Amino acid sequence: MKAVLISPEKKLVLSDIPAPESRAGHIIIDVHAAGVNRADLLQVDGLYPSPPGWPDRPGLECAGTVCAAPGSSRFRPGDKVCALLGGGGYAAQVSVPEELVMPMPENASFVEGAALPEVFATAMLNLVKIGGLSSGNTLFMQAGASGLGLAVIQLAKLLGAKVVTTVSSEEKAQAARAAGADVVINRKTMNVPEELKKHPIDVAVDCAAGEILGDCLEAMNRGGKWIVIATLGGTESRVSLRTFMAKHISLIGSTLRSRTDEEKGEILRMLEEKIWPEITKGAIKPVIDRVFPIDEVEKAHKVLRDQSNAGKVILTFPVCR
Repeated sequence: MKAVLISPEKKLVLSDIPAPESRAGHIIIDVHAAGVNRADLLQVDGLYPSPPGWPDRPGLECAGTVCAAPGSSRFRPGDKVCALLGGGGYAAQVSVPEELVMPMPENASFVEGAALPEVFATAMLNLVKIGGLSSGNTLFMQAGASGLGLAVIQLAKLLGAKVVTTVSSEEKAQAARAAGADVVINRKTMNVPEELKKHPIDVAVDCAAGEILGDCLEAMNRGGKWIVIATLGGTESRVSLRTFMAKHISLIGSTLRSRTDEEKGEILRMLEEKIWPEITKGAIKPVIDRVFPIDEVEKAHKVLRDQSNAGKVILTFPVCR
């Protein structure tokens, strides 16, 4: 089958490899589309290897049709599904533990299905399970026009929260507002910590971190939770412990990829129950920026490296069928 490998020169190469073999408790999926995530870029750079047991290749989510399933499975060959992966999603087929496979939302395309698992699982994990976000709270989301940012904004609004977010351009501001953001801060022209003080924060989902994190904590409400999910803005910050203690702030580190299949499966069941009906109704929409065929995977990665996307970048697999 066709799959994208990482060369010793850290290039993405479409290659022929053996198809996955049947394994107990696993579903084999014929992949029609796969989502591109920043973790894939880090993996190409040698900084974020796949967890044990997963192919050492990029690709954290996919959508397609079931090729093979155990007799006891709720899935059958031909079913339309999407899945959360630990790696290897840029391939014509993947083998996935059943608990990480979901039926596609009704009427969703494969491209839309491939845009759902990673960002909405991350949103559900951090807003609901960790953040405890509720109606009337104020959420702060860094990088609101990213695929993750747009998912977080939509879920937060569904939960009844006010949303404050950052962007880097007016075009991205428009995308964030369209998703439901109430306050949009252009981080290139405005002082983010000062702007946040006008909108005290209960829960923050921070994919940037870096130097401004400490100053931003000044804008937290008492008992607020600041959840760091990535460090795109840098790995170090100076934090005032006086503020930290006086406001009873929780500073939390969180990643999805390193969690157990059981933990991920629990989150995915929450998506099926809470989010899939909203997608079917059109209340929540996967936001797609661009779609590339798999043989243009380098172009797809360049979009994320240039930070020029407003929404998800998706790969499709016509050359692999």
